[in-house]
Amino acid sequence: MDDLKFGTRNKRGDWAPATPLEIASSWAWPFNLSKFLKFLIGYIWPWNTFHMVTTLLYWYYVIPDVETMKTLSFGWALWLFAVNAAAIFVMYGSVELFWYVKRKQATRFKFNGKFPADNPSDVFWFKSQNIDNFLRSFFFSIPLWTLVEVLFLHAYAVGYVPWLTWADQPVYLAALTLMVPVIHEVHFFCIHRLIHTPILYKWVHSVHHNSINPSPWSSLSMHPVEGFLYHAVAFWHLIIPSNPIIALFQLHSAGFGAINGHIGFDKLEISEDVALDSHAYAHYLHHKHFEVNYGGDGLIPLDKWFGYWHDGTKEAEARMDARFQKKKARMNAKAARG
Repeated sequence: MDDLKFGTRNKRGDWAPATPLEIASSWAWPFNLSKFLKFLIGYIWPWNTFHMVTTLLYWYYVIPDVETMKTLSFGWALWLFAVNAAAIFVMYGSVELFWYVKRKQATRFKFNGKFPADNPSDVFWFKSQNIDNFLRSFFFSIPLWTLVEVLFLHAYAVGYVPWLTWADQPVYLAALTLMVPVIHEVHFFCIHRLIHTPILYKWVHSVHHNSINPSPWSSLSMHPVEGFLYHAVAFWHLIIPSNPIIALFQLHSAGFGAINGHIGFDKLEISEDVALDSHAYAHYLHHKHFEVNYGGDGLIPLDKWFGYWHDGTKEAEARMDARFQKKKARMNAKAARG
């Protein structure tokens, strides 16, 4: 595919889409039915459909029976960890293999024209972003994903929280299922903004931001504190009357869905004429500029409401620079008073 039909490439080889990012059309006014229907299709297909499919596969073939989950034990916890690790290895590893190792589409649609493997750095273990990100994912984040999973499944099994059934509450649970991406976006914005406060950024979130040019293995490369907070989104279903399948869907949207913002390509070419939209640009801009786009890609426009939204345009760049200058002036004034 010719990526220059969809965007531009600068002298450094970095590609950017021609069309600015937009918040979800459900927030647009005046209301546009055709745009809303397009948004609705994208809301369901393909990524959320994929997360629901993995959820159902887990529920019927991986998750232990209720009697087993009533007792906390290493047996079924290690089983879940093994499946989670294998699933991430296959999913993330496939994208890494084809688009970053074999480089099947070279740099077409790639936001940053460089590949992490070509740029060793002392900030990473073994001076390798790929090795560092891989090890942090499998030694920290996936075990914490599993811990969250074990805890909420155990809570449902022993009756610590209500287990609503689909037979009794089909409409409510269907509506709650549709709200899973919304819950994820609000939760992610809140914890993400929190760990960007100076002390937490220095000791926690800077680990993730070492990957300025993110790739698939960067997705779950986090400090343990961030890894737990990120996957703890599933605990909302211990507060909201819910069902463990929906809590599992929430967890999968976080765990498997983390790759979306870190793929590094706007589109993944499936064939010469077919490409899969990654929805990665908003979060790529966050990795590039650090203090913009704390949430997702505008499903709930919290970034826009709080003044952090960057849509990729020169106007957004100017607003960001002006905000940075004001912040710098405040810090200088504070230092002068001190």
